[in-house]
Amino acid sequence: MASCFGHFLTMHREMKCSGGIIHRLLLRKLHHNGPTDEMQFMLGNQSVRFSKVEFCLITELRLGVVPDTAKYAVVENGIHERYFPEADEVSLEEIRGVVTSTEFGKAYDAIKLCLIYMLNWILMEVDERFKIPVWQFWLVEDLDAFDVFPWGAHVSRHYFYSFKHALDGR
Repeated sequence: MASCFGHFLTMHREMKCSGGIIHRLLLRKLHHNGPTDEMQFMLGNQSVRFSKVEFCLITELRLGVVPDTAKYAVVENGIHERYFPEADEVSLEEIRGVVTSTEFGKAYDAIKLCLIYMLNWILMEVDERFKIPVWQFWLVEDLDAFDVFPWGAHVSRHYFYSFKHALDGR
């Protein structure tokens, strides 16, 4: 089964991220009044733009308009109801616990939970205590809809906020 996140699974295991390089880049950030999903850096004597377009080119995640997710609710007899019947909110840690200790009765349930886990743990880099938004459970019930969701636009908002505020107070 192909997935919008599948290319991340084929990345080389020895690939490393250099926090030092990212820190040095952020030190060269230019202050501008442009869009919130764009940053500019002074590299040498060249001003370089980094926007959600470049983010999506690098990550190969889909760009587009993120729909209003407030209207989404838990799907009746969906994975939320089957594996977390008593919980209004589910943490990333709870999802990991179910994935690593459960025999799944329905086809694709493990895949659906792993997609939510991968989105939040790997792409969004949230803490394991993070409560998963209900709309993600709703969306993952339809794997085709999940695959065409503009994850690049969604994830890039998180990164731009983090990057722009990484050096606040320093």
